[in-house]
Amino acid sequence: MNTATSEDTIFNAPLGDTLGERYLSYAMSTIMSRSLPDVRDGLKPVHRRLLYAMRQLKLNPDTGFKKCARVVGDVIGKYHPHGDQSVYDAMVRLSQEFAVRYPLVDGQGNFGNIDGDNAAAMRYTEARMTEVALALMEDIDKQTVDFRETYDGEEEEPTVMPANFPNLLANGAMGIAVGMATSIPPHNVDEICGALLHLIKTPNAGIAKLVDFIQGPDFPTGGTIVEPRDSIIESYSIGRGSFRMRANWHVEPGSHGMYQIVVTEIPYQVQKSRLIEKIADLIYSKKLPILGDVLDESSEDIRIVLEPKNRNIEPEMLMESLYKLTDFETRFSLNMNVLEGGKMPRVMNLREVLQAFLDHRQNVLIRRSKFRLEKIDHRLEVLSGYLIAFLNLDEVIRIIREEEEVRKCLMDTFNLTEVQADAILNMRLRSLRKLEEMELKIEHSELEEEKSMLLALLDSEDLRWQTIASDIKGLKKKFGKNTELGARRSEFNDAPEATIIPLEAMIEKEPVTVICSKKGWIRAMKGHVVIDDKIKYKEGDEEKFAFHCQTTDKVLLFASNGRFYTLGADKLPGGRGHGEPVRLMIDLYNEEEIVSLSLYKTGSMLIVAAETGRGFIAEADKVIASTRNGKQVMNVEDGKNKAVIACVIEEGDDHIAIVGQNRKLLLFPVDQMPQMTRGRGAILQKYKGAKMGDIISFNSNDGLTWEMRGGKTRTEIDLTGWIGKRGQVGRMPPHGFPSNNKFSR
Repeated sequence: MNTATSEDTIFNAPLGDTLGERYLSYAMSTIMSRSLPDVRDGLKPVHRRLLYAMRQLKLNPDTGFKKCARVVGDVIGKYHPHGDQSVYDAMVRLSQEFAVRYPLVDGQGNFGNIDGDNAAAMRYTEARMTEVALALMEDIDKQTVDFRETYDGEEEEPTVMPANFPNLLANGAMGIAVGMATSIPPHNVDEICGALLHLIKTPNAGIAKLVDFIQGPDFPTGGTIVEPRDSIIESYSIGRGSFRMRANWHVEPGSHGMYQIVVTEIPYQVQKSRLIEKIADLIYSKKLPILGDVLDESSEDIRIVLEPKNRNIEPEMLMESLYKLTDFETRFSLNMNVLEGGKMPRVMNLREVLQAFLDHRQNVLIRRSKFRLEKIDHRLEVLSGYLIAFLNLDEVIRIIREEEEVRKCLMDTFNLTEVQADAILNMRLRSLRKLEEMELKIEHSELEEEKSMLLALLDSEDLRWQTIASDIKGLKKKFGKNTELGARRSEFNDAPEATIIPLEAMIEKEPVTVICSKKGWIRAMKGHVVIDDKIKYKEGDEEKFAFHCQTTDKVLLFASNGRFYTLGADKLPGGRGHGEPVRLMIDLYNEEEIVSLSLYKTGSMLIVAAETGRGFIAEADKVIASTRNGKQVMNVEDGKNKAVIACVIEEGDDHIAIVGQNRKLLLFPVDQMPQMTRGRGAILQKYKGAKMGDIISFNSNDGLTWEMRGGKTRTEIDLTGWIGKRGQVGRMPPHGFPSNNKFSR
């Protein structure tokens, strides 16, 4: 065998240029012949070939079904040389009522469902066309569109459908090409027809006016569109944007004050089975404790039942939580990237898409009228020959009986054309009766009248627009909102305001006991356990902070660097073992000390103080930190103004008690303390060579209480000698005051 390669077949070219040319060819093939729809009929090549093959098989809505395998076989054998499964998948989608707003294929058998189950194999299912598909191909045999050779040159296929149906907007389209994509939601045909009629009357109509007719998408699965009108207008103006969709639901009352939420419509292209799996996972992982159970009671209609944890939960709050965590709320993108004239991909706005459809219908009307004119001219020519034959019937019969070259003799004798002569010779004998002659004259007159109308139509653009408007009105009547298929499914509602879902709604409320050791090991023991010496710590460690709370509570940690850190009680490690270092949960350096650990109470006020005797009152609501880094509240200086305490001012307290390590006690009214958001604070007590020991708030009517050894407490009622003004030195405390200069141990 000769393996030599001819030099004529070898071309020297840069690799980059060669790859670029070939990739560009592939990209254009994907864009033109696979992924993007034509703006005129809204179809991709595979859909167009499917419908044309079904028409060739005469699968009209009033005929019987044929096996899908037969249709797919014809498509891939004659028109579309690709995999049979991809063709069948496209055919299945055209028949799914939950996927296509106006189905083009009428399927019989298992064509899948909204749960995401696949259709049965093509050998089991059957199909035929719908009325919508017929409207798309109306007058296709009247030279209204161009045809091209199929891939093997043995057949012809249409380059575009006549499209007496606005399929692009009505059914939408999705596709990913090379470097570009398209995403067009389905719309309501009645509204599209209204916009088309208005555009015929007012060619320069604005987008806002067209949106008065086309309010927005109309999805097959219904749901509620909550996108603001201004946003919808902007999206249609530039051809890009998105639409926010929500599920439809209602409340059904139950016994003992309970209720259940029933979801009847879900957003477009959301698989119901996966949606329910996601909700069940939220329940199992306790990420949505206000929801008790989810049940799928769907049959042909969707019915998802949501059972709340208890009757005190607001249905709106439960649904808002589900909107945020599941596909009960989604967004559908708008990207009207289509093939203009079947050749050039371009992003069009709403008016351009509607105008392209009208221009196509104008072109179809002109071509259909010219085709009809040709047929009329041919028929008039034949009828003229018939009438001549009737007027000279005896001579015609004689020529036929006696002459050898009958056709030539007829043409010469009566000045006939070849068409007329052939028509006379092919005439049946029973057509020679008098009644037939009358019918020929009537038909001739009617055709002349029709010809005049067609010529007037071709000569007048206004008449053509009137005809197109009449066709659109007929389409509106056939598929309008008063029909079962055309009734609007998606509703519109005002865009909901941003709803803040309480933290408690996302966490299951359970009692816990928070324990933090002296070395900073923290844990949350289940239940409100007794805080005593039975709680175990690591060797060499001991208790420092301990209190009862709920998993829905927040815990405030104040450090010596003047920062507040916020911990969720539900996020703390469990009570088994000794817990975990709290420094791993927040950004707190080892050299910084934990000054206080307390339960956050909404609206409470905190005393924040440093060892130098400076301090102020801070609102607890304003010290909440949202990051690991905490929130700086007290400004401190290394080695000079170290934060040492943060305590809560209890309700009813009217005085502050502060004591220094020099055993000087000072009491002053709370209103003398400055209230700040951040800063060093004011001088609360003056020291000379000493530091602050402790500070608390108390009610002067109840007296000042401190803790003594053995767990006993002592209360001093007569405090006159120690009450002064903020910033004073104070005096020695009453007899029996703890030697460690602390109000509590």
